[in-house]
Amino acid sequence: MNSPQRQDEWVPVLGVTEYGSNTAERPRTRGDATAYSITKRAMDLIGASAGLILLSPLLILVAILIKAEDPKGPVLFRQTRVGKDEKPFRMYKFRSMSTDAEKRLKELLARNEIDGAMFKIKDDPRITKVGKYIRKTSIDELPQLLNVLRGEMSLVGPRPPLEREVKAYTTHDKKRLSVTPGCTGLWQVSGRNNLCFKQMVELDMAYIEKRGIWFDIKIMFKTFKTVVSAKDAF
Repeated sequence: MNSPQRQDEWVPVLGVTEYGSNTAERPRTRGDATAYSITKRAMDLIGASAGLILLSPLLILVAILIKAEDPKGPVLFRQTRVGKDEKPFRMYKFRSMSTDAEKRLKELLARNEIDGAMFKIKDDPRITKVGKYIRKTSIDELPQLLNVLRGEMSLVGPRPPLEREVKAYTTHDKKRLSVTPGCTGLWQVSGRNNLCFKQMVELDMAYIEKRGIWFDIKIMFKTFKTVVSAKDAF
């Protein structure tokens, strides 16, 4: 596993460190917070709707490829995640693993390459041939636009954790659940899979502290750049 990045290397483009200066506007009054929430939701609805329409040919192609590789398996993978205020919801992804992936998890836990509550390993044997490509390019995440339309997720925000991960959370970690989770966020564009769990938590906390419309837009642009380069993906 690659060594974790130093904190001052996390987000040089956005100019944010764990204790760095605030480069984005944060809603500081009730009126500002309301305006931010309304604008953010409008951006989510417009962005998710446009994304699903414009990317529909790609979505159909990926669905066909997944079905061709495993005709008996489902195209979509539905998994219970924990959202804002610890409310569970079903998150959608293109299926990138074998249908028995959850059953095989226990035998792989000892190989976990991320400390803390999360599980992640390189060269996961459960990943399918199609899955390897769509995970590297983050195409497997596109069905989450449906969750955005349903109001369960936002385009930008902390990643929604698994229920088993939340059980291992400290009080500090649970602060990540104070806002709507997102399809992308600060840690996804600041090292992606090369960060340890503590760094992911602190970057999510930094986002919650500094969140604002322009900050969200910067993260979305940086996400596009990160996805195109497939940097730190596995």
